Amino acid sequence: MPDRWFVLSVTLVLAACGGAESRRPASASGDWMPFEGSWNGVGSRHMIALGADRQGSIVDLKGTMLLKGPGRPGVGFQAEVIGLADSATGFQGRSVWTDEHGDQVYGELQGEGTAAKNHIAGTILSGTGRYAGVTGSYEFSWQWVMEGEESAIQGRAVDLQGRVRIAAAAAGESQP
Repeated sequence: MPDRWFVLSVTLVLAACGGAESRRPASASGDWMPFEGSWNGVGSRHMIALGADRQGSIVDLKGTMLLKGPGRPGVGFQAEVIGLADSATGFQGRSVWTDEHGDQVYGELQGEGTAAKNHIAGTILSGTGRYAGVTGSYEFSWQWVMEGEESAIQGRAVDLQGRVRIAAAAAGESQP
């Protein structure tokens, strides 16, 4: 057991001593930059029946989003989503990604959101701090991992991929 703690401690120290990440994503004059990643969320869902074959629900999810690729806007985020799902018409939602510095990325989500079709498309609208001027889009399929009693839910994004662009004026700013 002590060996595990030593290995974990050394790993954490090495990670902390690694090169500092730039405070602003790299971009050449507003070029589109691709990224991919993963997102796992837990939260709650309140459902109502809208007839025999239709349901509506309010979803509130929070979790960790990890991105990779040279175009990623950041490495890790606390991602939060609220949304309204209708089993007949699909899903509408809003998202906030917050990084370790408190800088945020704002977006909206829409998709099929039904049991048979769960493709979700996101639009990156704006951001704060190093994400000021960021726009973009991303997509994924949502997979429910657990649907518990009393509205507890857990899920994950599958095949999360997208692209971002930083406004030319913001890309040219000096980095702190």
